[in-house]
Amino acid sequence: MTDALTIEGYASLFWTRDLNDDVTAAGAFAASLAETGVEGVKMLHQHDDAEPIGVWDEVFEDARGLFVRGRILRATPRGRLVAALVEAGALDGLSIGFRQVKARQDGALRVLTRVELWEVSVVTFPMLPQARLRVVGA
Repeated sequence: MTDALTIEGYASLFWTRDLNDDVTAAGAFAASLAETGVEGVKMLHQHDDAEPIGVWDEVFEDARGLFVRGRILRATPRGRLVAALVEAGALDGLSIGFRQVKARQDGALRVLTRVELWEVSVVTFPMLPQARLRVVGA
């Protein structure tokens, strides 16, 4: 068993409606990432800020969305549990935790044009069903 499990995936996909009728515009994360860098984005399990489970080594926008790559650390009981669940295929969702800075309504949709990104969580049920992770090297 290694000390960390490397994962990656898209935590947000641009112009894709989530289950809360939110759509993230391309560029919505740019200012936040420029201000805090990858260090400002925490890796949590189920948005629980009491027990971080690892670190994000890369967080960036590309043409598709918000891409993340990081390591779930087995140094804590929660990290070991989450790593085991990910490896077993029981846990594969990603979800963003953020504060809306700027948005506009487009009918029933809230279009997020600027957000302050706080964290990306490994979750059971992502609000954006397509936001999934994969184990790197698996």
